[in-house]
Amino acid sequence: MNAPLWQPAPETIEATQMAALMRRIEATAGIRLTDYADLHAWSIEHPEAFWSLLWDEFDIISEQKGESVLDNAGAMPGARWFPQARLNFAANLLRRRDDAPALIIHDERGRRRELSHVELYQQVARLARALQEDGVEAGDRVAGFVPNSEHAVIGMLAAASLGAVWSSCSPDFGHQGVLDRFGQIGPKVLIAADGYTWNGKAIDTRSRLADIVRSLDDLTHLVVFPFLEDAPSLEGLPRAVAWEDYLDNEARDIDFRAQPFDHPLYILYSSGTTGTPKCIVHSAGGTLLQHLKEHRLHTDLDTSDRLFYYTTCGWMMWNWLVSGLANGTTLVLFDGAAFAPDPSVLWRIAEQEGISVFGTSARYIAACEKEGMLPGRDHDLGALRAILSTGSALTHESFDYVYRDIKQDLLLASISGGTDIVSCFALGCPIRPVYRGQLQCRGLGMAVDVFDDNGRPLRGEKGELVCTAPFPAMPIGFWNDPDGERYHDAYFATFANTWAHGDYAEITAQDGLIIHGRSDAVLNPGGVRIGTAEIYRQVEKVEEVLESLCIGQTWGDDMRIVLFVRLRDGRTLDDDLRQRIKATIRGHTTPRHVPQRILQVADLPRTLSGKLVELAVRNVVHGEPVRNREALANPEALALFEDLPELRE
Repeated sequence: MNAPLWQPAPETIEATQMAALMRRIEATAGIRLTDYADLHAWSIEHPEAFWSLLWDEFDIISEQKGESVLDNAGAMPGARWFPQARLNFAANLLRRRDDAPALIIHDERGRRRELSHVELYQQVARLARALQEDGVEAGDRVAGFVPNSEHAVIGMLAAASLGAVWSSCSPDFGHQGVLDRFGQIGPKVLIAADGYTWNGKAIDTRSRLADIVRSLDDLTHLVVFPFLEDAPSLEGLPRAVAWEDYLDNEARDIDFRAQPFDHPLYILYSSGTTGTPKCIVHSAGGTLLQHLKEHRLHTDLDTSDRLFYYTTCGWMMWNWLVSGLANGTTLVLFDGAAFAPDPSVLWRIAEQEGISVFGTSARYIAACEKEGMLPGRDHDLGALRAILSTGSALTHESFDYVYRDIKQDLLLASISGGTDIVSCFALGCPIRPVYRGQLQCRGLGMAVDVFDDNGRPLRGEKGELVCTAPFPAMPIGFWNDPDGERYHDAYFATFANTWAHGDYAEITAQDGLIIHGRSDAVLNPGGVRIGTAEIYRQVEKVEEVLESLCIGQTWGDDMRIVLFVRLRDGRTLDDDLRQRIKATIRGHTTPRHVPQRILQVADLPRTLSGKLVELAVRNVVHGEPVRNREALANPEALALFEDLPELRE
C-alpha cells in the first residue's frame, strides 16, 4: 500500500486557513464538508459562490466588487469574472505599511539588503510619480530587463499602480531573445540593471542594452539601476537615465488607479523554442484572486511567514512569489546561480532568514541529492514548514531525499501549472497527506480532469490534463491576436469548450496527480504512449548520471527511444553502464520503456528558466530546423546532437 510520507496532525489541520474556510462554507451553505475532496467538489459545483466568498475572505481592496460574479459562464474562452469590479493590483500588495521587512534580498556575491513594508511603499511612490510624469498611462507597457532584486518588484508595483502593464526578462536573455519579446509589445519605459552575476562571473549588459534600446522605437526612457557597480556609467546608452535621478524625490503617496477586474497586468511569454514567443496577457483581478487562493489556502501563508522561491524575473514563479506581499508576508529574493558561491548557499540563506516556505525546482532538489548534500544535518531549518517544487516532475526518489535528508516534518508540495495561467492547476494541500511521487490535489475552483483522446475522463490511467470550466486566472488573450484565433488554437482546439494544457497526467487512487511529461514530448513506440518523466525517474537513480533527456526518433515505420545522458565529471558511458541504465529502467517500468540507443553528451540544452528542451533535440536529430535558438540558455549544446553516427545505425 502507498503509505503517506507525511501526515498533518489534527491540530495542524484545524489551525489552517483552509479548515477555517470549510467551517465558514458549512455555516453559510448548510452543508457538511468532511475532507478536501468535498471542499474541491463544492468549489467547482458552485463557482460563483466560491470565488465571491474568496473575494470577501481575502478582503480585496477595490472601489467596487459589483453584483455579478460571472458572465457568459459557459464559454471557454469568453467568460468574464466580476465584470463590474474595479480594483488596483498594487494597492492590494502594498496594503501593509509598517517597519517589518517586506523584502530581504541576497545575491551570490554575499550581499544582503532589506526593505520594510513602509520603505517599499515609499520607493514605489517615487517611481510611480516619475513614470506618470514620463507619460505612462493605463495600458502602456513598462518592461524590465532585470535580475531578481528589489528594483524589479518596485518597477512592477509602480507600473501596476498606474494601470500600466509589466513585462520582464532576466538579464541573461540575448539581444534577439529580448527583442522577440519586448519588440512585440512596444514598452514605453525599460528598467534595467547595468549587469548581473552568474556562477561567480560578473556580466556587464550595457552594450547589449544599447542595441536593445535602439530597436525599441516607442521607448521614452531607459532607467538603469546599479547592480555590478555603485554608480555605473551610462555613456553610449541611448535615452538612459540613472535610477536615482529618475525617481521623484517629492512623492510620498501613491494614487492607485482602479481598473476593471480583467484589465491587463502582466505580459508573460511562452518559451519560444518552437517559434516566436507567444505574448500571454494576464489580468490584474484574476492574478490577484488566484494567487491569494494559492498562497493563503494551499500554502497557508500569513504575515508571520518568510517566503522564498528560487527564480529569475523571466519565469512566472517570480510573479507568483511577488504576490506574497498581498498576504503581508516577507519575501526573500536571491539572484545568481543556485550553487554559487558554493552548493549550500540557498540552505544557508534559509537558515539565516528563518525561511518558512522554500520554493525551488525539481532539478535543484535532484542536484542537491546528487551532490550528497545533507541540509537537515548541516543547517538549522527549524522555521521551515513547507518545500514547494515545480518546473518538472519531482521524482519519487526526490520525495525520499527531502524527508530523509532535509526535514521529516514538513509539507512537500510538488506543484504544476505554468506561464499560460501564471498559477497552478495542481498544488499542495495543508490538510492532506503527502504521497510519494504525487502532487497532492487539484486546485480549488479548478475543474481539472484527465481525458483520453476522445474527451472521456480517466481515473488511474494516463491522458491529457484539461480544465473543463472557466477560472479567473485564464489569460485575457495573446498580444496582437485581435480575433483570438491564436489563443483559441493554443488551448481550446483539442477538446470543445475545454482548456487542454499540454501535460500528460494521471489522477491517482489518492485523488492526487502525477505529471508524466509534456504531451508533445510523449514517446509512442509501437503505439504505446510513454511519458518522458517515467524514464527520467529511473535513469536518475543511477549514481553516475547527473541528468538525462530522451526523445522518440523516427525509425522505419515506427519510433525508437533514444536517451542522452550527462555524466559526472570523469565518468564515461561504457557497455556496463549502458546495461545498468537499461536494467534499472526495465526493472521498474516495462521493456517498452528501455531506450534502443543511449548516448553520452557533454551538455543538454535548456530554456532560460532551466527546463530541458526535448523538442529542440528531436528536431536536430531529424535534421529539422530549431526556430528561435535565442530562447535557449545554451544553444551551443544543440551542436552536440548533430550527425551522430550512432543514430544512423
